[in-house]
Amino acid sequence: MELELRHLRVLCAVADAGSVGRAAADLGYSQPAVSTQLRRIEGHFGQPLFERGPTGVRPTSYGVEVVAQARDVLARAAAIGRRPAPGATSERRTLRVAATNSPMLVGMMTGLRARLPDVSLAVSSVYASSRIVELLEEGSVDAAIAADYPGRELEHSDAVAHRGIVTEPNFVALPSRHPLAHRAQIGLAELAEEAWFLTPDDGAGWPGVFHTACAAAGFTPSAVHEFLGDRQELQGMIADGLGVAVVQATTRPIPQVVVKPLIGTPLWCRYVLAWRRDVVTEATADALVQSATAAYRELVAQSPHLRTWAARTWNVSGA
Repeated sequence: MELELRHLRVLCAVADAGSVGRAAADLGYSQPAVSTQLRRIEGHFGQPLFERGPTGVRPTSYGVEVVAQARDVLARAAAIGRRPAPGATSERRTLRVAATNSPMLVGMMTGLRARLPDVSLAVSSVYASSRIVELLEEGSVDAAIAADYPGRELEHSDAVAHRGIVTEPNFVALPSRHPLAHRAQIGLAELAEEAWFLTPDDGAGWPGVFHTACAAAGFTPSAVHEFLGDRQELQGMIADGLGVAVVQATTRPIPQVVVKPLIGTPLWCRYVLAWRRDVVTEATADALVQSATAAYRELVAQSPHLRTWAARTWNVSGA
């Protein structure tokens, strides 16, 4: 078949919804029609673009690439012929976005281009979630991806709203030659004698939640190195046996590093979208959340250790 824009819209809808049925409802089609269309599209590419599970579908690693390219094509197609009316200024507006250390940022930006082609993003990297709230309160940014922790939810004034994107478990990264590297899950107390690489105070509860979890496990970390830098540099030090680290569940390890879940899941992190009520409309906030959620789904599709943990813990495929 010849690939058309409507086929790309089906792909993106399925990826965003995480379910053929929900995608069909969003598109206004019947579920059998979308299922048939998806099979034809996958036939065109010659391999599956989605993994099917009892609770829905997730993009395969190849599907992640195809969906990202589809979003780009749709955004460019939507922009064809757009220009301001004679005498009018450009309708394109800039949304100022701050983001903490989150791998979903790139995918969110790509998805937003398709959903809001008239909006451009000016993104700034801000590590501390407490500082992100300050920037929102003072009007220096319009929206942000921040982080908080169960029991320590993000605090802000009524001028700011927020909505959860995802709550994920924290995993641990350790050298592939570590004696526990073969284990499916690792107890936090089993790492009591390790040196730990920890990111600095984020003003939202970290690293306090880590030390609280260690205390609950019956130990105080023997050595802690504060580290805020490149993820590959961190993994390089872990590979060299210099320490272990708490990492995001979607972390993609280098060959000399393994990422493992912690027994009992003592550490969780929530990513939230926060925005100024007087600047960002509900429709724009919805588009931001949908784009971030879709980006996270694509990260999960590339994280076999997270999918395996979720299947074992929740008896589902995916996160």
